[in-house]
Amino acid sequence: MPRITGTFDVALSPLDIDGEMMGRMRIDKRFHGPLTATSLGQMLSAGTLVKGSAAYVALERVSGTLDGKSGTFVLHHTGVMNRGEGTLLIAVVPDSGTDSFAGIVGTMTITIENKQHGYSFDYTLPTA
Repeated sequence: MPRITGTFDVALSPLDIDGEMMGRMRIDKRFHGPLTATSLGQMLSAGTLVKGSAAYVALERVSGTLDGKSGTFVLHHTGVMNRGEGTLLIAVVPDSGTDSFAGIVGTMTITIENKQHGYSFDYTLPTA
């Protein structure tokens, strides 16, 4: 499975939600590198009374170019913090690819170093 790496810029904008210790955000990203794309999505989060414990889920539709192909696909995020220990899973939603991305399968990891966001994306595209 090919692996690509690059950077991205992200802007999060709060959206209204009713509920104590709950949040909802709009996600607006710009991917740079082998994946040249934009994405829009939404994130839901829940905090707890225990410091360092929380969870979030998000969906974002990515639109751009990769491997000489173009189209869209959807990423699904599931993140959990358990008293400061975090796990994060980001995967392509099955059958969400359009145009040249039809049939794309993959997982993504995110890193943050010196306030710069980075990604690693392991993916496969069907061969014609």
